[in-house]
Amino acid sequence: MPSQLKISVGQYSDKGRKKTNQDFHGVCIPKEPQLSSKGIAIALADGISSSEVSQMASEAAVTSFLEDYFCTSDAWSVKKSAQRVLIAINSWLHSQTQQSQHRYDKDKGYVCTLSGMVIKSTTAHIFHVGDTRIYRLHDNSLEQLTNDHRFWISQDKSYLGRALGVNPQLEIDYQALQVEEGDLFLFATDGVYEYASPRFIVNALNEHENDLDTAAKAIVDEAYQQGSPDNLTAQVVKIESLPKQDADELYQQLTALPFPPILEARMVFDGYKIVREVHASSRSHVYLAVDNETGTPVIIKTPSIDLRGDPAYLERFFMEEWIARRINSAYVLKPCAQTRKRNYLYIVTEFIDGQTLTQWMIDNPKPDLETVRGIVEQIAKGLRAFHRLEMLHQDLRPDNIMIDSTGTVKIIDFGSAEVAGLMEITTTFERSHLLGTAQYTAPEYFLGESGTPYSDMFSLGVIAYQMLSGKLPYGAEVPKARTRAAQRKLTYHSVLDDTREIPAWIDDVLGKAVHPNPHQRYQELSEFIYDLRHPNPAFLNKTRPPFLERNPVVFWKSVSLILAIIVIVLLFKLTQRGI
Repeated sequence: MPSQLKISVGQYSDKGRKKTNQDFHGVCIPKEPQLSSKGIAIALADGISSSEVSQMASEAAVTSFLEDYFCTSDAWSVKKSAQRVLIAINSWLHSQTQQSQHRYDKDKGYVCTLSGMVIKSTTAHIFHVGDTRIYRLHDNSLEQLTNDHRFWISQDKSYLGRALGVNPQLEIDYQALQVEEGDLFLFATDGVYEYASPRFIVNALNEHENDLDTAAKAIVDEAYQQGSPDNLTAQVVKIESLPKQDADELYQQLTALPFPPILEARMVFDGYKIVREVHASSRSHVYLAVDNETGTPVIIKTPSIDLRGDPAYLERFFMEEWIARRINSAYVLKPCAQTRKRNYLYIVTEFIDGQTLTQWMIDNPKPDLETVRGIVEQIAKGLRAFHRLEMLHQDLRPDNIMIDSTGTVKIIDFGSAEVAGLMEITTTFERSHLLGTAQYTAPEYFLGESGTPYSDMFSLGVIAYQMLSGKLPYGAEVPKARTRAAQRKLTYHSVLDDTREIPAWIDDVLGKAVHPNPHQRYQELSEFIYDLRHPNPAFLNKTRPPFLERNPVVFWKSVSLILAIIVIVLLFKLTQRGI
């Protein structure tokens, strides 16, 4: 069996010489599948001594972090999930202070510091606000991984620069680091690390490596003996094992069910009656079928037998259904609930009674601008559903867009999609960034770069351009431009011509959406959609750029030709004069 992520934890907390313990700590180790999809969460909070309610803030912060993090989407990255949770915690603590008698005295409100860690796969993600600390035992010495947000006015006076609950906005320190089996981490409040020496802590961790609770207590007791007047809390975390799977193990998991046979019309397959084949390619077979139990028409997609030895392909094939079940949008293909035991490898989705955008463009070679706007807006809504879950479609093209009989547009085929949350999980399969169709693929992919939401926007811009012109904005040149220098030379062809009634400013909108540089495109899909309907003043008021900017190659060729003519004329005159 492949090994799983496993840790050992030791914890100890004491009020020390204070009346109340304002520290709070905790750890959450979920079972599978969340252990793999979300990881393990650890947190330590320290209330401020000037507040009588800060212990409630500490408890609420740690409890909420450990519970709410695991309620976020599996598709989100650890960073996005944890930061969203911490921002929500900060807002709640701040609102509690605003509603109490301490709204004008933040030092007495619901305020605490917090250091949190999420260990997912082989990476530790650290989130930090305040002056609690996280250390790593490295080469028999303590390596401080967090920075204190405390400012010292004098030797005796200081104040917190950052903490949870102080302000409506929150700035969070974040870092990610690779972990190894045997790594030891120490979480400690200032009442501990200011009084227990690093040498003592290292010795205690080494001496009690197999009894981490005893190690934590020994460190706290030492700080108390050295005169610490504060609350004292220490957490020790040891990485016992990390997830490791070789390609053979993963391949066996992916192929636990047999590949389906080639399906024929009227064949009964796993409770479905096959009607006809809809599409076939070297990568998959798609069939229209009817569910015998409900009479509902469905689409069945089966993997290609020719690729049964390609684990990376199988991983992407199964990811399609995983993605579809997590996206809830009227503009994205829906999966069908699996109510029966599945005996083969396949995916079942809703049947869309309509046609692909490719066929629609053949049937409507010159659509009016308003129709194009309506289609693009619906595609953008579907893309936003992907992007909200930190997913990229990465293969947006007319063949992967369906228009049903009601005019509703749906994005289909998620075989090339990338999911931030899944990319953080260890895999032995090499994933290629270049999975889409070349004509619609953003230029940055051809440089070997990872995609962003701007990459999907490029594809949408190309589709909008093609619907209006029947052509591509850069012809067939984008796939050939595989260096930054080559991409800077790409020439955008205007969508305007004498046969179509298209406002000039629409050309500027499309040009920005498909700019070769992703940072020069629209920052949000909503901006692109808005500009398609509303003339942007920047485009209306701009002057025509000089010829040098519009076509630098032709400009310099023209200059060179003129200079050559001048030289020839001068040489001719000199020859006539006998010089």
